Amino acid sequence: MSTLPISGDPAASAASADTYMNFSGLQALKRAAGKNDPSALRKVAQQFESMFTRMMLKSMRDAVGTDPIFGSDQEKMYQGMYDDQLALQLSKGRGLGLADMLMRQLQRMSAAGAAGASPTNAAPGSTVPKAALPAASAATQQSFIQGLWPQAQQAGQQLGVDPSNLIAQAALETNWGRNLPQDSSGRSSNNLFGVKATGSWEGPSVQAATTEVSGSGPATTIAPFRSYADATQSFQDYVSLLRNNPRYAAALNTGTDAHAFATGLQRGGYATDPEYASKVSAVASNISGHLAMALRGLTGLKSGAELPTTVTTSTL
Repeated sequence: MSTLPISGDPAASAASADTYMNFSGLQALKRAAGKNDPSALRKVAQQFESMFTRMMLKSMRDAVGTDPIFGSDQEKMYQGMYDDQLALQLSKGRGLGLADMLMRQLQRMSAAGAAGASPTNAAPGSTVPKAALPAASAATQQSFIQGLWPQAQQAGQQLGVDPSNLIAQAALETNWGRNLPQDSSGRSSNNLFGVKATGSWEGPSVQAATTEVSGSGPATTIAPFRSYADATQSFQDYVSLLRNNPRYAAALNTGTDAHAFATGLQRGGYATDPEYASKVSAVASNISGHLAMALRGLTGLKSGAELPTTVTTSTL
């Protein structure tokens, strides 16, 4: 059994770390993962799964025991080498499924950003990154706003809330669209507001990491989150959630007042993060410049005076 050749390219070396003796490849993988390289994070998850698989194989060998007649130290050594490589092979592709779960966790742990740390929550809920990524660029923020503005306008009319405040909450919950709950294949749930799949929800869902804050402090768990076909469905389900739950009545018809909107959500129990309202308000106050640029690009308008007016009261 031989190791794979080690390339001078760190990325290639990381990608080749698929034999248990490839120490150079593993070091390259460690460096690439430290830079939040998605392919490297996937490899890390697979390596961890292979370690878990190796432990299971060892437990099985120990349970069977050594052949009292033909067993030897040499046989145990070669059997161990074989099991090490077998564990790596079993973790390739879809493996046992553990790598997929770890990958989702690693993706969440590697996200935060200009929107600040995503809030902790109760139901409905949101995911919580554990480490900072580079702040979302102006282009990322403008693209996020442009892509969701039509849905935000419609939802804002229904809720009596300025659409820019809805954009701000979605930006905080998803780190400007870079951190949405995903299924095991990496497909986005399109869940823009961190709504959990609890209660009477009968639609599709995905499992994702979330942090809840209680009297004993924050604790990270895996919870089910609603999954939508697209952003429009996410917005409309969010509208239904707020309008049909009296707990959030104070958030409705708050118009351009981002603080009143966010405070109404927090007091209604939307999030367990005690700073949720201030975080939403902070994002809302910081996106005005990006909002203007995004809307100019969306509408082709040339001056701020020509931008679409916002909503201050519900039309329903």
